[in-house]
Amino acid sequence: MEHNSTLSAEPLSDSTGQEYGKSSCAASSVQNHSETYLDGNAFAAKALAKAGIEYMFGVVGIPVTSFATCALKEGIRFIAFHNEQSAGYAAGAAAYLTGKPGVLLTVSGPGCVHGLAGLSNAMINTWPVILISGSSTQTDTGKGDFQELDQVEAVKPFSKYSGKARNIFEIPLVISKAITFAVHGRPGGTYVDLPTDVLHETISVTEGEKLLSDLQPYVPSWSKVETSVGQQLPNLEIDAAVSLLQEAERPLIVLGKGAAYARAEDPIRQLVQLTGIPFLPTPMGKGIIPDTHQRSAVAARSLALKESDVVLVVGARLNWLLHYGAHPNWSKDVKFILIDISSEEIALRKPAIGLVGDARRLVSQINKKIKDTPFSLGDKHPWVEKLQKKTEDNVKRMAASLNKDVVPFNFLTPMRIIRDAMADLGLPAPILVSEGANTMDVGRSVLQQIEPRTRLDAGTWGTMGVGLGYAIAAAVVSPERLVVAVEGDSGFGFSGLEVETIVRYKLPVIVIVFNNDGIYGGDRRSPEDIEGPLKDFPAPTSFVPCARYDIVMEAFGGKGYFATTPQELQSAVKEAFALRQPALINIRIDPYAGSESGRMQHKN
Repeated sequence: MEHNSTLSAEPLSDSTGQEYGKSSCAASSVQNHSETYLDGNAFAAKALAKAGIEYMFGVVGIPVTSFATCALKEGIRFIAFHNEQSAGYAAGAAAYLTGKPGVLLTVSGPGCVHGLAGLSNAMINTWPVILISGSSTQTDTGKGDFQELDQVEAVKPFSKYSGKARNIFEIPLVISKAITFAVHGRPGGTYVDLPTDVLHETISVTEGEKLLSDLQPYVPSWSKVETSVGQQLPNLEIDAAVSLLQEAERPLIVLGKGAAYARAEDPIRQLVQLTGIPFLPTPMGKGIIPDTHQRSAVAARSLALKESDVVLVVGARLNWLLHYGAHPNWSKDVKFILIDISSEEIALRKPAIGLVGDARRLVSQINKKIKDTPFSLGDKHPWVEKLQKKTEDNVKRMAASLNKDVVPFNFLTPMRIIRDAMADLGLPAPILVSEGANTMDVGRSVLQQIEPRTRLDAGTWGTMGVGLGYAIAAAVVSPERLVVAVEGDSGFGFSGLEVETIVRYKLPVIVIVFNNDGIYGGDRRSPEDIEGPLKDFPAPTSFVPCARYDIVMEAFGGKGYFATTPQELQSAVKEAFALRQPALINIRIDPYAGSESGRMQHKN
C-alpha cells in the first residue's frame, strides 16, 4: 500500500535505496538448526544501517521498542525523547545540518499523529525526514485493534511518499523508496509503515543479505565531486543571468536556507568577492557569508528590497518571508533570477530567469562566466554607498539602545550580553537555536552568524516549540560545537521537559529562557477586557509570574541560573559557556517589554 505524490519526481529506482550498514540484532535473532533468522525489527534496523542512517529520534512503545534497540546495535544513535513532536523537529534539524535524511520513530496511532508535526514542518522547510511508525496487526485491521489508524492515508498531505511493508520481504524496498523520495528533487518528508505482524515475522540471514545487497549508502550531492542533482545548464541560460546582473544598477543577492543546505557557501562567497554585489540572507541563510561582511545589507533590509532592480535569489522562496517578491516591499519593476532545485517553484514564481538545479553547481557556473567577462561594484558605487550609509545609520541608532543596561530587562540588554559572550567563543562558532515572537525577532537583529548552518529558528512555517528538539539534534550531530538555545518562555514551554533529554545524553546545550510571564508578555488586557463573570480568570496570554524554569533543569541534574541584572547574566553566561554542560539560564524580562506578536502585529 503506497502513496506517491504527483508533485514529486519518480524515485531513482527501487534498488537505489541510499544509506546504511552494520551487524545484526542478536536479541531479535532466532536460531533454526544451522540457519540464523532475523525478525522484522532486526531486519529493518539492518536496512537503515546499510543505507547509511546514523541518527534516529523518537519515542518507543508498542510495537517499536525492539526496533529502537536493534537500531542501536546496528550503530544508529537512537535519541529517546518525551514527545514525538520534539523528536520530529530534531529529525528535521539533523537532516538540515547533515544533508542526510533524519529519521523519526513513533508508535502506532496517536504516536504517528503526534509525529506529523515534525513531518509537516520538514516538508515546509524542505528537509528530508522519514517518519517510521509501527501500526496495527494487518489481520485485525477494521476490528478496532489497539491504536488502529490508516496511517498511510493520514500522512499523505504531509509527505512525498508513503508506503507500508506488507511483509518482511518488502521492508528494504519501502525504505529504499522513502529515502529516494526524501532526498530527490526538492527534499521533503516520507513515511514508512511497519505493521506489528511484519515486525514479528522472520527471514533467514542469507535471504536478508540478498535483499539488502542492492542498498547503497546515500551520499549527499554536495559531498560528491560531480553532483547528480541537476544537469549542467546550457551556457545560454547562464549567460542571460550574468548579463542581467551586469546591466543592473542596483543588484542584490538573496540567500536562503536552501543554499546553506546545498553547501553552496564557497561559490557564493566567491560570487560576492568577484562582483561586489550586496547580499541579504533570510534568517537561516545567515552565516553563508558572515553577518560582519562589508556587503551585508541586513541592517538596510527594507531599502535593499524596495530599491533593488535585479535580484539573484539562491535557495530561497518568494513567500511571506520575502513579501512574495511583490510591491510595495519590492520595486514594481524588479527582475528576479531564481536558483531553485524545484522546477515547480520556478514555474510558480515566474521570474525573469529561472535556473533549476543544485545551488552549489549553478553559482559555480555563474562565477566561471563572470571570470570570463568580469565586472564589479566597487566601494564607491552609488548603490553600495547608499546601502552602506543606511546600514551605518541604523546600526548607530540601534547601538544607542543596545548599549544601555536596562533593568528590569528589556530584550536588547540581555541579547547584547549573549552576543558578546558567543563572540568570545571564537571558532567553531556555536549553533544558535532561536524561537519566540519577540525573542526570535530581536535576536535576529542582534545575534550574529559567521558560519553557515549555525542558526536554527521557527523557519518557513514560523513553528513554535521547535527549540529543544533542534538544540538536541544540533548537539548530537555537531558535538564539536556548543549549542545555545535562546527561547521565549512560551516557546520553551512546548517542550520544556526535554531538558531531561539534554541531561541524560550529557549534551553541551545551554538553554536561555527570556521569561516575561507569558505569550508576548503576560496579562496585557485593557481595563474593559477585564470584565464579566470570568474577570478573575487568568488571561489567555499569561503564565505563572516569575516561573523558575532554572529549577526544572536542576531537578534533572543540570545547572540552573536565575538572572535579573546584567552582572548576574554576564556571570551565568560566562560560566555556562565555559563548562559546556547542560544548563538553563532563566532571565527575568519586564512583562511589558516587547510587543504583541513580535513584528507581525498586523496578523493578530
